[in-house]
Amino acid sequence: MSNQSKVGERIKMYRERLEMSVEDLAQKSGVSGYIIKSIESSEVLPALGVLTKISRALGQRLGTFMDDQFKPDPIITRASDLEAAKVAGHGMNEYGYATHSLAIGKPDRHMDPFRIELAAGGLAKDSSHEGEELIICLAGEVELQYGNEKSVLKAGDTAYYNSVVKHSLRAMGDKPASIYGIVFMPF
Repeated sequence: MSNQSKVGERIKMYRERLEMSVEDLAQKSGVSGYIIKSIESSEVLPALGVLTKISRALGQRLGTFMDDQFKPDPIITRASDLEAAKVAGHGMNEYGYATHSLAIGKPDRHMDPFRIELAAGGLAKDSSHEGEELIICLAGEVELQYGNEKSVLKAGDTAYYNSVVKHSLRAMGDKPASIYGIVFMPF
């Protein structure tokens, strides 16, 4: 079973446990019912921002929909294992992101760390949710749109912000980029 189908199955399971219809979840999350149905049927790879909205609407942390195992502390993710730790299935999603969880197996975490690969020419997708984010640029150049302000991050640069403000990321120019992203969402 792919990670993509696990995500969809878990969203459906939590939605049904709460006796919510797809339309109820769409209204509460701000994600269209069509997209929710497509995710639940494993037709669509959810972008991180979409998954964040759905997890909040279901009263769950982001990792609830991505973890498939438990590991004792410390959780160590080897660089060579990142390819196998993709959250959103295999390859890039429709926005040009490949997201790798760095905390799979830690169900009691309070933040969600990721390594995100940004394809050259990928699209910027606005996101807005409760909490805070820390972005660390590893390679390439990344454009951060935060509200009406644009900033360019180069390798070694960081950005820390309140994620309730609309924000998006994309690789600059014709080269891919990679970042670490750490998301904290209070309950």
